Amino acid sequence: MTVPSGRRERKKAATRQKIADTALRLFLERGYDAVGIRDVAAEADVAVTTVFSHFASKEALVFEQDEDFEQRLTQAVTGRAPHEPLIPALRREIQALVRHCTADSAAPIWRMIDESPALREYEDSMRLRHAESLAAAIAADPALSRTPTACRAIARFVIDAYSLAREAADPQTAVDEIFQMIEAAWGVTCHPGNSTGTAGP
Repeated sequence: MTVPSGRRERKKAATRQKIADTALRLFLERGYDAVGIRDVAAEADVAVTTVFSHFASKEALVFEQDEDFEQRLTQAVTGRAPHEPLIPALRREIQALVRHCTADSAAPIWRMIDESPALREYEDSMRLRHAESLAAAIAADPALSRTPTACRAIARFVIDAYSLAREAADPQTAVDEIFQMIEAAWGVTCHPGNSTGTAGP
């Protein structure tokens, strides 16, 4: 039945959010290395197995919006209007993500990440995964007609744009500057069989 199924999904989502919020609060209060999964489970009043059913690792608790961000990036490709150019669509999504991650409330979280080798390593692997998902979405769109290498390169540039802008003194200006370069790089990539290098969508 659809109603109970919806109710179960909402309950699962609420439990997941409760665990993530609890973990982040403990990490910021006590320090990331000082808090274990058992501490998070006890504070959230759930079993350790419940924590792991929602999060694959301790690091994943910090990046709890990881999957949401990945989906938003791929949907910027797959969900754009017919004939809408790719790069402006990606630029809007990166601007939104940068605004989210540079809010004042996010500053303590990024300081914690910067101070933890484990979290920095996790973030690096997460960025690579996001880039591969984005590249696959671009390559799957027949209207874009780029080589796999071009798709992967542009996807890496877009993911790096997010990271570089987040660290800049003026994040939104940085997004604008970086995407001018991404737009130029995309414009000179050739369509398969097109030796002129004419820019495409």
